[in-house]
Amino acid sequence: MDFGVANVAAITMLTYIVGGLIKVSKLDNKWIPTICGVVGVVLGIVAFYIGVPDFPANDVITAAAVGAASGFAATGVNQVGKQLSDKEE
Repeated sequence: MDFGVANVAAITMLTYIVGGLIKVSKLDNKWIPTICGVVGVVLGIVAFYIGVPDFPANDVITAAAVGAASGFAATGVNQVGKQLSDKEE
């Protein structure tokens, strides 16, 4: 049974890229998690409505939740990498 892990990872990667674009823009970095979450919700709903195979949602609310979790996971992935690369002083 496939739970659509690749689809969720794709949303996470797309929102990670959006976060990176925001980081290099003039927009304040404090908005990155919120924007990634909103973009994730939109991508989750779009994936649900276009009928992405094996997408792990049977309704719009679940699709939005999967997208939001993926969007917020993108900021978490960024922070893990950042925390692991910081040197102790």
